Amino acid sequence: MKDIIPLKKSIIPACDVPLPVFEKIVEETYGIEGVGAYKVGFQLGLKHGLPKVVETARRFTDKPIIYDHQKAATDIPDTGKNFAEVMKTAGVDAVILFPQAGPETEKAWINACRDVGLAVIVGGYMTHEKYVRSDGGYLADEGVFEMFENAAKVGIRDFVVPGNKPDVIAKIKETVEKEGVKPVFYAPGFIAQGGSISDAAKAAGDRWHAIIGRGIYEASDFSKAARKYAEKL
Repeated sequence: MKDIIPLKKSIIPACDVPLPVFEKIVEETYGIEGVGAYKVGFQLGLKHGLPKVVETARRFTDKPIIYDHQKAATDIPDTGKNFAEVMKTAGVDAVILFPQAGPETEKAWINACRDVGLAVIVGGYMTHEKYVRSDGGYLADEGVFEMFENAAKVGIRDFVVPGNKPDVIAKIKETVEKEGVKPVFYAPGFIAQGGSISDAAKAAGDRWHAIIGRGIYEASDFSKAARKYAEKL
């Protein structure tokens, strides 16, 4: 199975910004060795169209473009094919799924994305307060961990985990390793949400990528900020 990012550790700028800012971020950071990919979401995708967003990035780099629909895989199983076809046509390399609609949707959307050659990253546990039931949220704690478990059972090894919750990362790692998977983790929740890159690294193990949003796109110098965080890996 080909790695989404060849590096064992990297930073991924989360580009929830206007298109001109996205272009500048890519232009100023693509040459930094520690930048492994770029994550784009609905703000760019819905306003400008993903093909244009990908085309903008490709003027500078062939590093992976990861699309985070915030949140994908929350519909019926059959619509996974439609989603996958749109993503493939747009030219993104990988997609993030949060299969909160249940195991049948999870399996169907994973398979649909794989069928068209998209890499799949599965998440389930978010960084903010009151997400799971034990913290006052809507979702049952055990159900959230089952999202990771079921993904691992069908061979997914790339997972989004909350970078500001090292104890949760450790439990997710244990969950997927029981299914024989050696995980690669992608972790948001640093800087503005209080996470420590070094603490997350201890919990995640050898292969992980830090997703950095405001720490880069709110900086006055994108290149300098990206280099600073890459040095902490």
